[in-house]
Amino acid sequence: MVEWLTNVFVALLGLAGGLAVGSGLVALLIVLDLIPRLAQLAGAYRMSAWFETAVICGSLYFTFADFLDWKLTMPAAVTLSLTGLISGLFVGMLAAALTEVLNVLPILAKRMNLSEYMMALVMAMVTGKILGSLFDWLVFQW
Repeated sequence: MVEWLTNVFVALLGLAGGLAVGSGLVALLIVLDLIPRLAQLAGAYRMSAWFETAVICGSLYFTFADFLDWKLTMPAAVTLSLTGLISGLFVGMLAAALTEVLNVLPILAKRMNLSEYMMALVMAMVTGKILGSLFDWLVFQW
C-alpha cells in the first residue's frame, strides 16, 4: 500500500513539474513572440507556422523517445555530432531571437560606448560560446 502511494505521489510530482516547465516555456515563447521574431531574423516570416510546428513536433518526438526508450542505432560519433549540431542551432537561434526581442545588445553597446563595434561584440559572444562549449565537451566530459 505504501509503495503504491509513493508511486502515485512521484507520478503526480513529475506531472506537476512537467506542466510547470512546459507552461513556462510556452509563456516565454508566446509573451516574447520568439518564434515570429526568429522567423523574421531567418528571413522566412511567411513560414513561421513551420517554425511553430517544428518546435511542437520536436517536443513530442523527444517526449516519446524518452518515455518509450527509443534508441538510435547509429555510431555514437554521428549521433552526438548530429544531436549537438541541431541542439546548438536551436539554442543559438533561440538566444539570438531572445536577445533581439529584449534589445539587450543595443543597450549594452550604448552604455559601454561600443555602438560602432556591434558586429565585433556579437562575434566575440559567439566565439566565446563556441570555445566555452568545446572546452566543456573536450576537457570536462572526457
